[in-house]
Amino acid sequence: MPVFNSESTLRELCARIVDVVRGAATEFEIVLVNDGSTDGSWATIQEIVADAPVVRGLNLARNHGQHTALLAGIRAARHELIVTIDDDLQNPPEEIPKLLQAMVEQVDIVYGTPARSQHRAGRRIATRLTRAVLRGLIGSEIARSVSSFRVFRTRLRDAFGDYRGSSVSIDVLLSWGTSRYAAVSVRHDARKAGRTTYSVGKLFAYTMDLTAGFSTRPLRIASVVGLAFAGFGVALLLFVVGRAAFQGNEVPGFPFLASVVAIFSGAQLFALGIMGEYLARMYARLLDKPIYAVLEEIGGGA
Repeated sequence: MPVFNSESTLRELCARIVDVVRGAATEFEIVLVNDGSTDGSWATIQEIVADAPVVRGLNLARNHGQHTALLAGIRAARHELIVTIDDDLQNPPEEIPKLLQAMVEQVDIVYGTPARSQHRAGRRIATRLTRAVLRGLIGSEIARSVSSFRVFRTRLRDAFGDYRGSSVSIDVLLSWGTSRYAAVSVRHDARKAGRTTYSVGKLFAYTMDLTAGFSTRPLRIASVVGLAFAGFGVALLLFVVGRAAFQGNEVPGFPFLASVVAIFSGAQLFALGIMGEYLARMYARLLDKPIYAVLEEIGGGA
């Protein structure tokens, strides 16, 4: 579970998880990853670990983002199945057995899809956009059902064990290890405390990062745009030459020329911007810096 400024919900959430999972598994643990919280979340985690031996805590050196915090927890997990869940109680722990029941032999990942989302309209639209991009990256219709509430086999992490890219998407990384998905409908409750940090703007930024970080399609789009504008330029040249040849006059007006220059300049800047995004990611990869840094680990014999 990635934790960010959620000290008010952690105790209830952990207690409910223990009550639910105790009846569904003989061995289990709860891994709480503090993602640079600015409230008392880490102190609360320390108190929970002291009271409950099944809880472990990872304290990241700074805020790295939800998916990076999840990656840290996934790599620290020690059992055969991993369930990921948010810290805001919108995904009820009581729905975990539904995910586990759907984890049959022919399935490696089960997503819990909200039966009725409690997010606002803007957030839902941004989520649909993100899922559309994921569909192209994963290559499966299951992308329509992707959520942060999921269960998967721990062995899937072997497919991305050495991953050190600057962009992290758990769903894309998991798709490197399997194509066997399932989804079940789950309850989605209203947020009990605090405010979401996943704004519409952040979701759009994540979608752009997802596109450039795991796909070459933007480069192809830039090529297509360049080809289209080259064709437009040839057609425009033929129009100007034809008008001069058959009507004896040229195309008048500075506005026409300025508009053409602006169109072509915009296309060039668009292509350069896309190439710049990829160069930035190549630079980040060449730095070979760690994706995250664990400041402290407690519980579970740490």
